[in-house]
Amino acid sequence: MKNFILFALLLIMVGTSCSDYNKIVKSTDYEFKYKKALEYYEDEEFVRSSQLLSELVNIYRGTSRADEVYYYYAKSHFGMNDYLMAGHWFRTLVKDFPKSKYAEESQYMIGYCFYLDSPKPRLDQQVSQKAIDAFQLYMNLYPGSDRIEEANRLIIELRDKLVFKSFLSAKLYYDLEDYKAAVIALNNALKDFPDTKYREELMFMHLRAKYLLAIRSIEEKKEQRLTDALDEYFTFVDEFPESEYRKDADKFYQQTAKLLNYNEEANL
Repeated sequence: MKNFILFALLLIMVGTSCSDYNKIVKSTDYEFKYKKALEYYEDEEFVRSSQLLSELVNIYRGTSRADEVYYYYAKSHFGMNDYLMAGHWFRTLVKDFPKSKYAEESQYMIGYCFYLDSPKPRLDQQVSQKAIDAFQLYMNLYPGSDRIEEANRLIIELRDKLVFKSFLSAKLYYDLEDYKAAVIALNNALKDFPDTKYREELMFMHLRAKYLLAIRSIEEKKEQRLTDALDEYFTFVDEFPESEYRKDADKFYQQTAKLLNYNEEANL
């Protein structure tokens, strides 16, 4: 009986709440509606706050309060994990009100929304690149911000994702025995992200791809490609003399030198 009474009271409360909200939606008192939208936002009822603000962004457009309405509308979408719409309204705010007190945070949030929407490395990484570009723009615009360290950390994370995407692409080319495409993919990754934590592994893969490409080449291209593989070996061991891949790299050197008819002993 007690549980039934509590359930009935809950239904009454929910019904009353819905009734009150419907009255707010139908109200033409926009100041009152805006006040309630902020209350819903503060109470983390983001669906209701965003629904009210969706009307108010048009009502207050062109007024001194427009940037604030845009800001809370964007934040409401963010609270609902709708990062696509949140990012859109943060960009709109920055574009229309570059001098707004909300502009700095909004510029950061543009990058952060892209970051949260960034897919797994196996998928297309255009959103990740957009996040990097947005964070870099933020740091250029606000070099004294206390968010700089965090923005840098997120950029590094996103760049590592792009590098890993290149790694996966190269591995796919390996599996397909398309070593020419693997060389190109790895070369681009090393050129675009020279400071990546994957550099040692990428450089070894680059060496191995060049070696495999060379030994499978037609005769008129083999010598030049073997020479390229040899140069890649020296580049690799110069940068990573104690690499865990050193033994395999040395084998590539010895086999390449033999194919090129080197007379001198490998100085390993």
